[in-house]
Amino acid sequence: MKYLLKIAYIGTGYCGFQAQNNGRSIQRVLTEAAEKIFAVPTRVTGCSRTDSGVHALEYYITLEPGEGASGVKTENIPRAMCSVLPEDIGVVEARAVDDDFHPRYSAKGKEYKYLIYTSPARDPFYSGRAWMHYMRVGTSELENMKRAAGYFVGEHDFTSFMSAGSSITDAVREVFSFDASLSGNLLELKVSANGFLYNMVRIMAGTLTAVGEGRLSPEDIPGIIGARDRSRAGVTAPPEGLYLNRVFY
Repeated sequence: MKYLLKIAYIGTGYCGFQAQNNGRSIQRVLTEAAEKIFAVPTRVTGCSRTDSGVHALEYYITLEPGEGASGVKTENIPRAMCSVLPEDIGVVEARAVDDDFHPRYSAKGKEYKYLIYTSPARDPFYSGRAWMHYMRVGTSELENMKRAAGYFVGEHDFTSFMSAGSSITDAVREVFSFDASLSGNLLELKVSANGFLYNMVRIMAGTLTAVGEGRLSPEDIPGIIGARDRSRAGVTAPPEGLYLNRVFY
């Protein structure tokens, strides 16, 4: 039996989703929890690789318990998993899926959001959960960022927005939407696409921040995209502001 679980997590204390030898990962903690409730080796597969410190409001995994698994009803899996997971990981729902379902390759697209706390005074409730970056964001700055975001929409080669040294050779992705909004001191960037390159959203966030600060103009964006040169884009924003927000199946 294969189960699809919708989960959420705060990534601050983890080296990312994928199991690694150099730190505590979301995947490893989930595997340990699943093996406690099913009492057999269990395969855990995620819908995306997230970096160290990155969060997820909606993330999907599949569980594949081995032979002889204890009988846990599907509707009871979230409660059972939560009983043995740390408080920074939650299982929201579970359902059975076909054996050929893959949480990553069956996805049609994903949506990320990036949070920037723009006040010079630190808010402890956003510490580790937003980029603490002081900048003035008034009506004109926000409109410039919105206009700049619009240039990303469509199918483009996003090499300029891929981490330098990445081994990916096909950098063409289709961005479905990209927008910026402001609520008090919290600036939210939200972008959806059929796929993302390594550090793509964080570089887009750093570039849009440069637009908001007047170091780039919205009309610079097409040239930066067309250059296919990482050095032309903005800084890579830190991981703590990034959230996987939705996955489309």
